[in-house]
Amino acid sequence: MIFENRQEAGRRLATELAEYKDKQVVILALPRGGIPIGFEIAKILHAPLEVLVARKIGAPYNPEFGIGAIAEGNVRVLDEPTLKLLEISKKGLDEVTDKEKEELKRRVALYRNNKPLPILKDRVVILVDDGLATGVTARAAIRGIRKHKPRELIFASPVCAYDTAAEFKHLVDDVVCVTKPVDFSAVGSWYRSFEQVSDEEVVELLRRSKTRTRPVVGIHHAEPEANMHHSGSSRFNLTSKL
Repeated sequence: MIFENRQEAGRRLATELAEYKDKQVVILALPRGGIPIGFEIAKILHAPLEVLVARKIGAPYNPEFGIGAIAEGNVRVLDEPTLKLLEISKKGLDEVTDKEKEELKRRVALYRNNKPLPILKDRVVILVDDGLATGVTARAAIRGIRKHKPRELIFASPVCAYDTAAEFKHLVDDVVCVTKPVDFSAVGSWYRSFEQVSDEEVVELLRRSKTRTRPVVGIHHAEPEANMHHSGSSRFNLTSKL
C-alpha cells in the first residue's frame, strides 16, 4: 500500500482508530512528520492534538546513522551494541546528545511556547508518527509519556516495519498500523509525496487544531521515578538522565 501523502495516510489511520472517537483521548504527535498525521486523526476523532518532541541521536561522524534518541522528560535511549561496535566514546556521545538537547529545547519553545504537556495521567494517549522503522525515537517518546502514568498508551502510524511493530507490543498497550510490510526499506518509500514538513507548517497545524477543540489543561512534567518498569527488547538501554 502506497499513501498519496501524509494527509491521506492520517485519514486512513484514523479509520483504524475509530473506536476512540469522542472518547476523550489525547493525540500526541512526533514532529515534524507526525504532525500532519496527528492533525487528521485529531480532526476525525474529535480529540485534542499536542506535540511531543523527541530527537534521534546520530553517530558523531555520521549524523544520519542513529545510535539512540532523546525525548521530553529528560529521557535518553541508547543502542548499546552499536555504541560498542562503533567504539563511540562517552565524550563523543555526550557532545552529540547535547546538540540534540538544544534542538529539542528550541522545538518545545517554538511549537508549544514552552508550555507543559496536557494532563496525561489516567488518560488514553495515542502517540503518532508518519512511519515506524527502527523505532528508536518513538521508544524515547514512549518512555517520556510513561512518566505521566497514562491509563492506556497506543502507538499509531500509517506504515510500520513488521518486526519493529511486534517489538512495540511489549512497550505499549496497542500498536495500530495501516500496513506492516516485512520488506520495509525507508518510510518515504511508502508515500508518493513525502516532502519535509517545515516548522511553520507544524505551528500552523497545531494552531488550527486548537481552534476546533477545547484545550486540555496542562501540568508540569512529573519527576522521574527511580525504578520504573520497562519491558521490551534488551537492545536498547533506557536512561532517565542525559
